[in-house]
Amino acid sequence: MSLPRWKPPVKVTRQEHYILKRCEKKRRLFAFLREHRHEIFDEPLQQELESMYRSTGAGLPPHPPSMLAMALILQGYHRVSDADAVELTVVDLRWQMVLGCLGNTEAAFSQGALFEYRERLIANDMDRRILERTAEIARGSGAFDARKLPKTLRVAVDSSPLEGAGRVEDTLNLIGHAARKVVQCAAELLGREFDAVCREAGIPLLLAKSVKKALDRDWSDPQQKGEAIDVVAKQVLSLERWLDRHLAEDVQHPPLKTLLAVLDELIVQDLEPDPGGGGRFRIAENVAEDRRVSIEDGEMRHGRKTKSKRFNGYKRHVATDMDSAAIVACALTPANRPEYEALPLLKSDMAIQGLRFGEAHFDRGYMGSPAVDEIEREGGEAVCKPWRSHNGELFSKEDFKLNLRSMTITCPAGEAHPIALGQTATFPAGACDACSLRRQCTSARRGNGRSVSILPDEHRQQRLQKMSKTKKGRARFRQRVVVEHRLAHLGYRQGKRARYRGVRKNLFDLRRAASLQNLETAQRNVA
Repeated sequence: MSLPRWKPPVKVTRQEHYILKRCEKKRRLFAFLREHRHEIFDEPLQQELESMYRSTGAGLPPHPPSMLAMALILQGYHRVSDADAVELTVVDLRWQMVLGCLGNTEAAFSQGALFEYRERLIANDMDRRILERTAEIARGSGAFDARKLPKTLRVAVDSSPLEGAGRVEDTLNLIGHAARKVVQCAAELLGREFDAVCREAGIPLLLAKSVKKALDRDWSDPQQKGEAIDVVAKQVLSLERWLDRHLAEDVQHPPLKTLLAVLDELIVQDLEPDPGGGGRFRIAENVAEDRRVSIEDGEMRHGRKTKSKRFNGYKRHVATDMDSAAIVACALTPANRPEYEALPLLKSDMAIQGLRFGEAHFDRGYMGSPAVDEIEREGGEAVCKPWRSHNGELFSKEDFKLNLRSMTITCPAGEAHPIALGQTATFPAGACDACSLRRQCTSARRGNGRSVSILPDEHRQQRLQKMSKTKKGRARFRQRVVVEHRLAHLGYRQGKRARYRGVRKNLFDLRRAASLQNLETAQRNVA
């Protein structure tokens, strides 16, 4: 038995003409998808999607893979659940028209089939391939011939925050939530009631709906708060000792092992022994570097877009072709990870398509990535607003003359000093003490010379500094606005909160939203 192939007709029927007419003013993408579906899901892409089943040896799908891929695109376009997507294949003529099942009185697929297909698509990284295909179409401006498109691009990269779908809790509620899940699992394994396990395991705090309600402390009183933390820690330890006695085999295997690992992770990251002794515990003074903030979504993290604005979740990163406005690559990282960690992922996805950076327009956060050096070695040019040195009313770094050929720096008074990339250059104390410009240069005590930091990429920064001082250079900096517009559209399409939990599923949703954005770009190009 062979895989079913999606072969919707190319010729538009009379009924479809009527539906297309209704799509001229609103939801125009339906018309574009109907008219160009055979070009979007061409023979090579259909074969790749079918290979997801051949490579695994799993059972054949009940529906053509390309038709289900189109259904996922429509689902993202309408922002509906799996159940609603199934229903729309019956009640919405536009869905039926695009999927090639116009006139059907039954659903085109089941909810389970759509869910299983999405999981398979993610497992085989085919959501990336669909994004690549839509980028080719958007860049083609109606030609749809990838062979004629340039491979060296002017690309802009930027990020925006995405709130996670998991509930964010404070330390006590996090630990209580994790402990509750452990007790529920233990009760199921033993075939006993939840309340009975809580009492026997020595963790009666979980009998109340809220851990804080059970503790009943004045949380503004540091002493009472410290006592409450100690009570929680000791009851959790009692629970773990009880599990070792009664479920010694199960604690070594999922699901109980997984739940206990989460509970232990929270204890380690948020609590520490009280230095006052007595076997007491307190909240850790230093925040863990990769602190978990949610039980239900273990990958979302605290993050900051600015110094004053914090968010909990992820960062979505996109690489946009500045000439066609097509999104050619996407990445998603936990909110606490710096921007530069996403650049190698974007560069790798571009390389798979045979694309290179001709010009790379970055936000400053990406400039610390080794991938920037790789781009320049490959002949690309990094474009970014340079870092500005601020020193109040005193001389700034820009008042010093840097000579990167002789590797020297000369101060405003004419004193020269050798430099090295990535190190701090400190002028001799004697020269600074006797200098007539000392008051304008440094506020350090006498006996200490003026210091100037030399960046590892000082050559690049000096080039960008010169660019920022010209009208033409500043105009080039502004060209990256195209990626900001793409991010704004993605934010509107996806909303502020993530649809799924975890990095990989939300990357799928980001790629789907970017694919839709590319298709709308192509629609405008061929209109």
